Amino acid sequence: MDVAVVIPVYERKEPLRAAVESVMDQTEPVKEIIVIDAGSEGTPATEVLEGLTDRRLRLLFQPNLGVSAARNLGIKATKAEWVAFLDSDDHWLPEKNAMHLKYHRDHPEQLISQTDEVWHRDGVRINPKEHHAKPAGDIFEKSLERCLISPSAVMMKRSLFDDVGLFDPTFPACEDYDLWLRITSRYPVGLISKQLVVKTGGHEDQLSRKHWGMDRFRVRALRKIIDGGTLSDDQKWGALQVLTAKLSILEMGSRKRGKTAEAQLYLQLRERYAELGGENLTLFPDDAL
Repeated sequence: MDVAVVIPVYERKEPLRAAVESVMDQTEPVKEIIVIDAGSEGTPATEVLEGLTDRRLRLLFQPNLGVSAARNLGIKATKAEWVAFLDSDDHWLPEKNAMHLKYHRDHPEQLISQTDEVWHRDGVRINPKEHHAKPAGDIFEKSLERCLISPSAVMMKRSLFDDVGLFDPTFPACEDYDLWLRITSRYPVGLISKQLVVKTGGHEDQLSRKHWGMDRFRVRALRKIIDGGTLSDDQKWGALQVLTAKLSILEMGSRKRGKTAEAQLYLQLRERYAELGGENLTLFPDDAL
């Protein structure tokens, strides 16, 4: 079972070397380590990684087209059977790859799994809240409200991308939420209940800080999968419930900020979904949200 690890980086180069070295130091080696520098300025990634002569390491460059485009480039650059991801500010503990591979050898029917994580924010370890607990199995319904899969903790069979598609580069944020909905609507997700990733947060350049109202992008992903016609009746009903709730919150938030036209758009979308119960609709253009 060969594994390729895809690591996108944009500007945030200070922790990149530690991230790459954590993959190099795995007790069971990965096949490829692909770093994608997505148009960073200043010190190039080649200098940050200078002296790392590991032949598994490949460094690719592309313009700043977003994290989805960077991950997609890395996925396309490898033919490995399994693909894992690592954000440039996170790192793996030494047994992550070994435990992931053991899990999939023991559960050959599982095509995607993730491990638990240690969380650090602003340099301080924090405990995730109960609603952040990672579920296992059929997790589509639980994944509707918020993202419950972490890119740095996941490993998935490459063939999944042939089935559900790659990351959607048109999403400025919540691009992973969009992909996980497509996957969890069709496949169960395995869980290794051991903290094998150290995940950091609190950076000024995090997408959650850059983009206000992240539910705008979750609404877009929900509309996309509901209108795609691939959900079962039960899945569609659950997605509709979450979608209309999020639209209601966005409508109220827009009215409080005095954005009347935007609030009216959310109201019209909510009324159409609620009234028609998820029938095929002619909706507003995607770029309206």
